[in-house]
Amino acid sequence: MNRTLLSARWVIGHEDGCHVVYEDGVVVIEGTRVLHVGRRFDGEVARRVDYGEAVISPGFVDLDALSDLDTTILGYDNGPAWKKGRVWPESYVARGPYEMYSAEELAFQKRFAFAQLIRNGITTALPIASLFYRAWGETVAEFDAAAHAAEDLGLRVYLGPAYRTGGQVTDTAGTIRAVYDAPRGLQGLQDAAEFAKRIDGTAGGRIRAMFAPDRIETCTGELLRRTQALASEMGAPVRQHCCQSPTELRLVQEQHGTTPIDWLDRVGALGANWLLPHGTHASERDLALIAQHGASLVHCPLVSARHGGMLRSFPACRARGINVGLGTDTWPPDMILNMQIGMMTARLAEGHEALRSEEMFDAATLGGARALGRSDLGRLAPGACADIAVIDLGRTLQVPDPVQSLMTSASGRDVRDVWIDGRRVMTDRKIPGCDEAADMARAQAQFDGLVAKYPDRTAGHPPVTEIFRPSYARSER
Repeated sequence: MNRTLLSARWVIGHEDGCHVVYEDGVVVIEGTRVLHVGRRFDGEVARRVDYGEAVISPGFVDLDALSDLDTTILGYDNGPAWKKGRVWPESYVARGPYEMYSAEELAFQKRFAFAQLIRNGITTALPIASLFYRAWGETVAEFDAAAHAAEDLGLRVYLGPAYRTGGQVTDTAGTIRAVYDAPRGLQGLQDAAEFAKRIDGTAGGRIRAMFAPDRIETCTGELLRRTQALASEMGAPVRQHCCQSPTELRLVQEQHGTTPIDWLDRVGALGANWLLPHGTHASERDLALIAQHGASLVHCPLVSARHGGMLRSFPACRARGINVGLGTDTWPPDMILNMQIGMMTARLAEGHEALRSEEMFDAATLGGARALGRSDLGRLAPGACADIAVIDLGRTLQVPDPVQSLMTSASGRDVRDVWIDGRRVMTDRKIPGCDEAADMARAQAQFDGLVAKYPDRTAGHPPVTEIFRPSYARSER
């Protein structure tokens, strides 16, 4: 018999299309699936795990999951972006962009990032990484390594290397323009399509394909139409960042005479399989088109709020009938913190009564599953995938509801155990095959090496000490 019974003070189950809460509940896993969720189970089981003062939750679905060493945190107190190495200067492009990481470093950061996702209760992830430190796009070789890491760690992933037909370039005055290499972009799409067909459904179905054309302001209509045709043929999702900055809106307007989502619609690319982070600068027509096509908005509240932005607003998007899922898109990939910031910014935008905790929790679970067309994810119900996050509430002051406790006082560090496809991939915050301290030291050394290269790709090539201004002067006493 291959049955495991999990019990805890709180269990978030699923009945009649909605999450429900069981106090002193149980979840029974059989093989890779959930067999039973409820107050008790009278059948036989091979083993029992009692988590006590904890919530047994469906694992989180991260539609924009950090998969590198996050360079956006370098811009937290250092702007504007074009002056701080976030946009390639013309002089750097003239000498030829180069890969700032080795193949080994690229493989390491994917594995490191995947482990961090698991530590934060994320069981399904669509990886996202910056292209600013790349020669152009992501490579098939690094995604072969990513697939190996995901299979080894047990993470459920949708994989596809990011590709693009253009990049952003700035002059010394801060004027940002787009530069294109259309043949290179189409080759990137072809490489991504071949990779998708090869890996889709591997690792017992835990690894699926996705298509990841980079930012909308640096993709041609041809690239996007071909992307949609290939993705539709495979039944794969397409994720593309849209409506996230004034620079993006200006470039799309200058190049195409309209707004980002309207342009996607005009070129015939937009469909129900499209996942669109971030939406913070979407127009009313953009939002109407997202709803019309049944596409999903990927809300990334933490990274947006860090830079002074917010989605205006989560409740309004839901009222339009737009499916909203969540993405972390930054360090740390703390989905609980992400939900908390999402709650705060929604209430700042619309008032305290605009959004309740369960609506944000739905976005982190059911919204992500719906975006992927997966009724077997984001919920704990008989027949669903046994993807589970166990969140310890024994060290925090609990309110009478577990979801509200998560929103008021928990964090990703409270995730204790994680199960994916019925496999216990993390036990007491330990992941088999991962030395957390050693991996963190290696990640920091790799990140420091990248920071040291920032003058190469910063306008005017100032030293690192000028690019990143410290909070206080360094004392020599």
